[in-house]
Amino acid sequence: MRAMNINAFEHLRLELRRGCLVLAVLAKCRSEYHGYALVKALREGGLEIDENTLYPLLRRLESQKLLASDWRVEDKRNKRFYRLTEGGLAALEWLLEEWRNINGAIEMLCEAPEAALRRQRSVVREQNGERYEARIDES
Repeated sequence: MRAMNINAFEHLRLELRRGCLVLAVLAKCRSEYHGYALVKALREGGLEIDENTLYPLLRRLESQKLLASDWRVEDKRNKRFYRLTEGGLAALEWLLEEWRNINGAIEMLCEAPEAALRRQRSVVREQNGERYEARIDES
């Protein structure tokens, strides 16, 4: 196996994460969150996100009318709370369906060689002290 250039890998990883973060933020914003609480909730869910990544994403999703926000005072501080709009909910449902379809297809593509091997089974027979093995393709 050849080693992959770490910079190329990092670029691909960031590209993959970018779309996943949109989906995760929309999913979490079904409940109302202010920015820092959203960072914590995503991290607790296993998805690391930097605040410098989250806030521009929140502004972009709001400009696309997928999120709405309100300023409120909490703990004696002004905080901006984000929530999913009706259009955001529709987009989330569509994106989740697309995510599941893509994920299922990738799983099948990755398992294809292994699944083909699993469909083949060995039949071992012994006759007169001799061992015979045959491969049977069950597809």
